[in-house]
Amino acid sequence: MEMAHGGGDRTFLPLDIAVLTVSDSRTEADDKSGKALVERLTAAGHRLAEKAIEPDDRYRIRATVSRWIADPGVQAVITTGGTGLTGRDGTPEALEPLFDKIIEGFGELFRSLSYQDIGTSTLQSRATAGVANGTIIFSLPGSSGACRDGWDKLIVHQLDARTRPCNLVEIMPRFLER
Repeated sequence: MEMAHGGGDRTFLPLDIAVLTVSDSRTEADDKSGKALVERLTAAGHRLAEKAIEPDDRYRIRATVSRWIADPGVQAVITTGGTGLTGRDGTPEALEPLFDKIIEGFGELFRSLSYQDIGTSTLQSRATAGVANGTIIFSLPGSSGACRDGWDKLIVHQLDARTRPCNLVEIMPRFLER
């Protein structure tokens, strides 16, 4: 099912998005996944708020993302890496305690779409998403293919206010309702 964009009644709203690569070995020079996300979000009309690389350490991941969700200038965060099953993979454990709401459908849909490309290997992905302090957070696997698929097939549409029937941008003002 292709996402429909509205006519003149909906306007694209650029967001400030931070990107975090979680890796013990990547540097800015060889961070293909982070680079793919930055290229895609800027090509879509959004702004890069900040980009960082942190090792597979749940407390450093949590500290960086906590700083971004406390910053009213950052509307969304995308992480890549650390979503697997090895002993060092701890991105979901770092992020989920921060979530005010978990977006269960993101991980479910990501794995469903990923199944089309990698078959049952997708069950090893613990991709997740949530909302924390009004900030949307998406956590993708570390491969550049997973980042491209996550952005192209899911995230780009939900971060576009023109996507119908609904999108995350249009409900962002209501995330902090109590």
